[in-house]
Amino acid sequence: MSRECEICGKRAAIGKTVAQRGKPKYLGGVGTKITGISRRQFRPNLQRVRVTTADGTHRRMRVCAQCIRSGAVAKMMRTPPFKLPQLDPAEKAALEAAGAKAQKKKKK
Repeated sequence: MSRECEICGKRAAIGKTVAQRGKPKYLGGVGTKITGISRRQFRPNLQRVRVTTADGTHRRMRVCAQCIRSGAVAKMMRTPPFKLPQLDPAEKAALEAAGAKAQKKKKK
């Protein structure tokens, strides 16, 4: 199983970590010294998500968090979101009147 985003192809990038010691000069020290440089990997934040594909089927994919946030992936909906029931005009007018009364009491 590859550690790569199936949407954008983001994968691990290689870099270096720098170990330092000492107090910086701007804080009143003598300056920092580099004591070691070692290689490291910057890994993407991959999540396993159940996705609705274009043809309407569902499958699991490894997708980076950036693709999930940007909306490049449509997550599968198990249950539809909750919606308030429609009110008839008489009930709606009564609720608005009660709200107006509450606002007047708060102002006093």
